[in-house]
Amino acid sequence: MMDPIPPAPAPYRLHYAPDNASLIVRLALEELGAPYQTVLVDRGRQAQKAPAHLRLNPAGQIPALECAEGPVFETAAILLHLADAHGALAPDPKGPDRPAFLSWLFFVSNTLHADMRILFYPGRYVADADIPILRARLTGRIAQHLALIETMASAAPGWCRADAPSVLTFYLACLLRWLALYPTDMNRSWFRLDVFPSLHAICAGLETRPATNAAQGAEGLGPTPFTCPAYPVPPEGVAL
Repeated sequence: MMDPIPPAPAPYRLHYAPDNASLIVRLALEELGAPYQTVLVDRGRQAQKAPAHLRLNPAGQIPALECAEGPVFETAAILLHLADAHGALAPDPKGPDRPAFLSWLFFVSNTLHADMRILFYPGRYVADADIPILRARLTGRIAQHLALIETMASAAPGWCRADAPSVLTFYLACLLRWLALYPTDMNRSWFRLDVFPSLHAICAGLETRPATNAAQGAEGLGPTPFTCPAYPVPPEGVAL
């Protein structure tokens, strides 16, 4: 029997890699003002598959967040746990806005983000000869997802605005950043943030927040990480 995982000595310990999904969690922690420690997961050495990390995230992925209650994995689960634990960055669980917020959070996590993973790593799903066809289909699907999200964001619900950010707005900004940068081996001209004015406004607003400024320094994201992103130059680790 394996020994139980000891609780983190700080309120939170974020196991991260630069410019990975852990960035979304870092932004939420910074916005909450919650003290936390970070532990670099060296993707260059496949440290996310090492036994120590698998004890925290059995899927062998990033991020994992150690909390006093134990480890949490899956980005949306971590974000909801933090929001509910701190009573911020999401509508009240019993409030009228909660159902719509949850619907869009999980659409972003389970549909948009899931399709992006396939777009970025198509070789995990199809033979090399089929990659161009798969990617053509995925870019069309992702454009449709973004159009739906833009329509939602244009109504400016209280949980999808840059001046009162939620875990959803930070999640969206990071995904839009990655669509502008990746995958590096295909023409990305199909994606333009300015086609989605409400999402562009959210990204621009988030760039002025202290939480984003902290993440910029910690992960080497550059001056405009969401509206005009550049490849990261992190002070530790590598973004893959």
